Amino acid sequence: MKEDFLHYVWKYKLFNNLILETTEKENIKIEFVGTQNFDSGPDFFNAKMEINQQLWAGNVEIHLNSSDWYSHNHETDTSYDNVILHVVWNHDAEIFRENNTKIPTLELKEIVAKELVENYQKIQLKKDKWIVCENEISTVSDFTFSNWLERLFFERLEQKSFVIREYLERTKYDWEAVLFKMLAKNFGLKANADAFLNLANSFDFSILRKESAKQECLEALFFGQAGLLQGELEDANYKKMQKEYAYLRTKYGIQPIFEGQVKFFRLRPVNFPTIRLSQLANLYHTEQNLFSKLMDFTEIEEYYNIFTVETSAYWKSHYTFKTTSKTQIKRLSKSFIDLLLINTIIPFKFVYLNHVGKFDEDEILHLAKNIKAEKNSIISKFEDFNIDAQNSYESQALLQMKNYYCENQRCLHCQVGDSLLRRK
Repeated sequence: MKEDFLHYVWKYKLFNNLILETTEKENIKIEFVGTQNFDSGPDFFNAKMEINQQLWAGNVEIHLNSSDWYSHNHETDTSYDNVILHVVWNHDAEIFRENNTKIPTLELKEIVAKELVENYQKIQLKKDKWIVCENEISTVSDFTFSNWLERLFFERLEQKSFVIREYLERTKYDWEAVLFKMLAKNFGLKANADAFLNLANSFDFSILRKESAKQECLEALFFGQAGLLQGELEDANYKKMQKEYAYLRTKYGIQPIFEGQVKFFRLRPVNFPTIRLSQLANLYHTEQNLFSKLMDFTEIEEYYNIFTVETSAYWKSHYTFKTTSKTQIKRLSKSFIDLLLINTIIPFKFVYLNHVGKFDEDEILHLAKNIKAEKNSIISKFEDFNIDAQNSYESQALLQMKNYYCENQRCLHCQVGDSLLRRK
């Protein structure tokens, strides 16, 4: 047994309240269990309760054994002076404050339902499974599971919004500039995300604004800053782009990112950085005030229309500067646009609507539910347990549950785990 189980029991009062009394046989009547503290200090702050008909307000500390109070040296820590109740599984020692007054103790082991303890112990024995509840998760009620998915979805959005908010503060809320950084990162996909973000950070967004009238100028800027125009090649387009970049580099005093950051290895040709940078350049050449347009859109087709961009003409017959290929139009696929919407636009819209005080949960959910679920190993594994994601809202929620709760065995903080633990 671990202390986090006792925190869970105390937080939700999962014990027999009818016989609640201290180890000294003093009656306890709980008005408020307190606010859980996840930092140093007592486990629950600002609890309120009557002990022997006297009202107390203060903190609650929780241990497996009473003697842990001394093992953890709380008797010498003034932050524990205001503890009004010591909650333990097993009472094996009397605990005193620094002024020698005894701290009331509540022992839990005889007042917690055996079924709850047994269910918790079963979880502890399943740590070698992909998720500990894989055999039971599909039996959780639709109501419970649906509510949990919604909370997980917005929790994931909050986590994704951290980096957006950081960049907004750094740029004094230049929304267009920060959108470009986030789009650039996600145009790079996993392999080139960091390199493309470094590229976007390597020059001021005002330069992009000035050069966006000509697609060839934006391409030269992006390719040059990516370190893809260093060295000599016989290709005429390469030489032309190299010359244009040399002019831009002198004009703006900019420096490319470290050579070799951008990767081609193990990428499908359609995802080569050359193709993605050309498409990104075309997007910003074609669309002025992109941020404002995206924030105004409400229907999924509007997003698909604006992001259905192609490469420049040269890249229709090339994947690299060194060889030609069969001529074909290389535009952003619907699945790629879905990734941009999931990882960039929805989090950005979430931050923006909150910032201007117009947050509409239904608008965010409507957009997410109209995007197909991602296809990856985690979502596929959930399907093995009869949990099928119908859209990106559900797949994002499942990813959050697996990565943040299941991987860290935070079953006591998960509504699925809570439902199974309390099951009779």
